[in-house]
Amino acid sequence: MSDDPIINKVASSGLITLDLEELYPQGERFIFDLKPLLWQEVAVKEADLRAFVKGHDWTQYAGKLVSVHCSVDAIIPTWAYMLIATQLQPHAAFVTQGDGEALERALFTRFVQQLDVEPWRNARVVVKGCSKLPVPLNAYVELSAKLLPVVKSLMFGEPCSTVPLFKAPKG
Repeated sequence: MSDDPIINKVASSGLITLDLEELYPQGERFIFDLKPLLWQEVAVKEADLRAFVKGHDWTQYAGKLVSVHCSVDAIIPTWAYMLIATQLQPHAAFVTQGDGEALERALFTRFVQQLDVEPWRNARVVVKGCSKLPVPLNAYVELSAKLLPVVKSLMFGEPCSTVPLFKAPKG
């Protein structure tokens, strides 16, 4: 047996792990479904929608991450989504359109757009692949595009088992 110490090559590799799960946008999610506001679950009646908007307690959405959606196939004009958004905006922390999946995609798009990439400048970055939270695929795609101009290399997976994606040219 050798007396040489065991060296953790992963720890000494200089790789920086970026875990999207740790950066997961926090906040209560809420899907505002237009279905209950429809006439016979088919269409919006402007007068009925305006009456709802006037009498609804919009403060209950304070601080929430809200997506406006309709869970049935119905005739809904664009202005109806916009009208609901105008009521949500003063209260909700975030407003978008779509189902729960669309909400997650929109949240991560905003997050990636606002992300300061300087901590990863000239770094060897591994974007962690496994997560317990529903990190949407677009988050990985948009993050890759955002990091590419600043990183030395970009990989996916775990530090002990990575898939190389990009290596900056020397020079």
